Amino acid sequence: MPHVLLIEDDASVRDGMELVLRRHGYGVETAATGEQALALLAGERGARVELAVLDLMLPGMDGFEVCRRIRARAPKLPVIMLTARGDDRDIVTGLEAGADDYVVKPVTAPVLEARIRAALRRAEPYPRQGPDAQGPGADRTDHAGLVIDRAGLTVTKHGVALALPPTELRVLLELSASPGRVLTRDQLLASVWDHTFLGDSRLVDAAVGRLRAKIEDVPARPRYVQTVRGFGYRFGPL
Repeated sequence: MPHVLLIEDDASVRDGMELVLRRHGYGVETAATGEQALALLAGERGARVELAVLDLMLPGMDGFEVCRRIRARAPKLPVIMLTARGDDRDIVTGLEAGADDYVVKPVTAPVLEARIRAALRRAEPYPRQGPDAQGPGADRTDHAGLVIDRAGLTVTKHGVALALPPTELRVLLELSASPGRVLTRDQLLASVWDHTFLGDSRLVDAAVGRLRAKIEDVPARPRYVQTVRGFGYRFGPL
């Protein structure tokens, strides 16, 4: 049974969402503030949390700061942020803080549950790809010092392990599966986020920006994940 941490200060919204999630088979931990959520994650109950649903508009510490602290403590924990606003700036700021996905309130139960399922799938083992997927050493490739182990789901740069959240890791694995091939934002949305709708390039651009900050020597001049203007992104050529 997957365990979800629901961080929402509105008691009626929190209780309703908890009921929906439990009916769908999820274990649920709840917190009314960011401070409570971080304390819970640091304790024994936090060890079983597999995903966080985080409201941005919280009393005290806001959701942006909570997301940053979750990322610092648990970089591989998927985070879906909730926002009552359609303000693009809030959405972009939340994504830049490390959220993997977002939904705008009021959100229906099927939409929230679908986003949670998709986020949990992104944390699962990544399938091998390509004609040489079964060949010796195919799971581990070295790209000018950036070593990607597709079987172990690890990435190192010049021998130093990089802690990549599931979404950023999936973006890197998708792009590096076919170096030099351009993938559009819609292709990445479909393959990484598993969204049934397309067109929200903010998810892709924010994940690429966070990924570059970790793997590139100079993020503003990327060698690994390159922008092809008007089309999308590609891995290399280096």
